[in-house]
Amino acid sequence: MDFLTGERIYIDKPYGMTSFGALARVRGILSRRLKVKRVKTGHAGTLDPLATGVLVICTGCCTKEIEQLQAQQKEYEATLCLGAVTPCHDREHTVSYTQPAWHIRREDLEAVLPQFVGDVMQVPPQFSACKVEGQRAYRMAQRGRDVPLEPKPIRIDSIELLSFDHRRREARMRVVCGKGTYIRSLARDIGDALGCGAYLTALRRTRSGGVKVEDCIKLSEFTEWLEEQLQQGGASNN
Repeated sequence: MDFLTGERIYIDKPYGMTSFGALARVRGILSRRLKVKRVKTGHAGTLDPLATGVLVICTGCCTKEIEQLQAQQKEYEATLCLGAVTPCHDREHTVSYTQPAWHIRREDLEAVLPQFVGDVMQVPPQFSACKVEGQRAYRMAQRGRDVPLEPKPIRIDSIELLSFDHRRREARMRVVCGKGTYIRSLARDIGDALGCGAYLTALRRTRSGGVKVEDCIKLSEFTEWLEEQLQQGGASNN
């Protein structure tokens, strides 16, 4: 593999790390091992810090493919907590308020999910990198400002309810969607449709385009994996 000329690296992003943090870790390891100041790198699709799973990292000339890769279909496994709401629609912030959800049944969930499938309009989270009046929405939200975000067109190809725990008010589902979809916003909208509120407690990207999570390298194992690739490539990589 020629990482300076251009390669794709598939990382299983760990929990609690930003996509940029994972990219910086990979770039640092590559640059030190290849003895260059900085390997050109970029990633094809941001994951929130609390999300895990497929993160496609491109090096060299492959960074030109990033826009094309970002446009590819994504698949997620998402876990929702019903009956509560947070400002960012996930568990990164504390719960703002709760509502009764004891009456929600599996069939109620299955009844509302189809309305979110297809070409739909979605309002991004206030705590997001969307720009409003030239500023990042999350910075405005952090200052306590009400962020006026407009709905954006997205594509959700399918939503499958995998499990529902009535006692814990927890729903786990598989979502297949296109570029620009916020699963946090989907959790919010499902909660609104049920009339009880909901937020995201776990998210894992299981596929990005044709890359499955089973094809990915754990970030903790990247150094060892890189060494194997360079040894296979011979002295030209040393």
